[in-house]
Amino acid sequence: MTSSETKTATVIRTMGLTKKYGELTAVDHLNLEIQKGEVFGLLGPNGAGKTTTTLMLLGLTEPDEGKAMIHELDCTRDTIEIKRKVGYLPDNVGFYGSMTGRENLRFMGRLNGLMGESLEKRIDALLKRVNMTEAADRKTGTYSRGMRQRLGIADVLMKDPDIIIMDEPTLGIDPEGIRQLMWLIRDLAEQDGRTVLLSSHQLYQVQRVCDRMGIFIDGKMIACGTLEELGQQISHDGINTVELSVYPDNVGLQSLLKNMKGIIGIERNNDIYVIRSSYDLRRALSKSLAEQGYTIMHLRQAGSDLDEIYRKYFEKAGEKVG
Repeated sequence: MTSSETKTATVIRTMGLTKKYGELTAVDHLNLEIQKGEVFGLLGPNGAGKTTTTLMLLGLTEPDEGKAMIHELDCTRDTIEIKRKVGYLPDNVGFYGSMTGRENLRFMGRLNGLMGESLEKRIDALLKRVNMTEAADRKTGTYSRGMRQRLGIADVLMKDPDIIIMDEPTLGIDPEGIRQLMWLIRDLAEQDGRTVLLSSHQLYQVQRVCDRMGIFIDGKMIACGTLEELGQQISHDGINTVELSVYPDNVGLQSLLKNMKGIIGIERNNDIYVIRSSYDLRRALSKSLAEQGYTIMHLRQAGSDLDEIYRKYFEKAGEKVG
C-alpha cells in the first residue's frame, strides 16, 4: 500500500455535491476527501451515481448544489486548469483505429505541446511502462480491449497528470489483462505518488487495488473507508462472527466451544461452525484448540471480504444484490 508519508494532502474534496435529473437525484449531497497518492474506489452498481460524480469532478457537468474541488480549484469554474492536472480514462478508450499505438500517442503528445526528440523519448518510455512496446507499431484497430486500456493509460500519462480518474477500467478485459492493469494502477500511486480515483462495480478488482472505498447506492455514499473499517462499520452491535472448521469434529469440540467465554451463539452449517461472540475470539480459539489436540481446518472472521461487506450494506439499505 501507499506509504502514509505519501498521503499528506487532500487533493480531491466534495462538499454537499448534488446533481439532479428531473425527479432523479443522481448524486445526493456527497462529502468526500481523497488524499495524495491514494487509490480510491467508487463502488456501486450501474446508476448508483459514480459516473455523474466523476463528470462533475472533471467539470463536464455542473452540480445543482454543493462544490467539487481539486487542488483547491473549483471543478466548475476552473475547468481549463483542472484538465491540466487531471487525466481521464473512460470505460471504452477511443483511438484512431487506422493509426498505430505509437502514432496515436504522438498525436496526443503534440496536442499537449510536446515535439521532436523529447516527444519520441516520452512515447518510448510510456510504451515500455504499460508493456506495449511490442505492439506499438500495430494499428490500434487490431488491439484487444485490455491493450487499448493500457495504451489509454499511456495516453493519459502523456500530459503527466497529478490525478487520474478511471471509469470501469477492467470492464470486458480477460484475467491476464486485469492483472497487468491492476499492477499498473498500484504502481502509479506507489512509485509516482499519483492519486487514482477508480469507479467500478467489480468487487474483486476494487478490493485488490484500492486503499479506501466509498459504497454508492441510489446517489448516496452510504459508507467510506478501508476494507477493515467498512467491515467494522457494518458489524451489528459489536458482535463478532467467526467461521470455524476443526478436525476431529466430535462431542469434545462442541463442549469446548460452548464453555468459552464471550460466546453468544453457535450455529452449524455442514462442517462449518458459525460462532457469534462479544469479542474477537480467534486467538483464544486457536490456543484452546491447539492445547486440546485439534487441527484447525478453517478459521475466518466473517465480514472480512468486500463481497460480504457489500451485500450487507445493500441489505441494510433495503436493496438486493443479484
